[in-house]
Amino acid sequence: MNRKEPEQFILDHLQKRISLTREEGDYFCSLLQVRKVLARQYILQQGDVCRYESFVYKGFLRSFYVDDMGVDHTLHFAMEDWWIADSASFLGQEPSMINIIAHEPSVLLQINKQSLDELYLKFPVFERFWRILTQNFIVAQDKRILNAIALSGAERYQALIERYPTIENRLAQKHIASYLGISPVFLSQIRKKRHK
Repeated sequence: MNRKEPEQFILDHLQKRISLTREEGDYFCSLLQVRKVLARQYILQQGDVCRYESFVYKGFLRSFYVDDMGVDHTLHFAMEDWWIADSASFLGQEPSMINIIAHEPSVLLQINKQSLDELYLKFPVFERFWRILTQNFIVAQDKRILNAIALSGAERYQALIERYPTIENRLAQKHIASYLGISPVFLSQIRKKRHK
């Protein structure tokens, strides 16, 4: 039996981190829901419960928080081969403090909490996968916090562009500035100096 392309894509993603049998892979794929979303479509809004861990097969998404003044603060972004969710809301099944929106037409592979819990019980190897994912996320968050403390805005921008060369084509300047913790005007000045 040939697998559908999205299924093979996510299995390749998993097998970079853990070894799976055919049975484990088939069971995992049976729990996934494919969801197509349009550009500017929300997959999570503040106040709603995050029902899914979402794997990006195609597209680009952004998570953000809107404060009491209506200011949009970019928290994370996710492109192909990445996961995105509000972990606190998903794990606790409580109202989310954040929004997640697609910036491009996107195709997601989603798993709900009940299915994920069943998966852990039936095949504990998946607990190892999610542990590895969580550890990588914690390391990335620690680096981001250290960069925010130790690097200038220009240095943070340079590090972001080096790590994600396509980010400027996929995310608006105001959202990049928000992610970096600088103003769009300052980011514009940094970019001008860089291009000279």
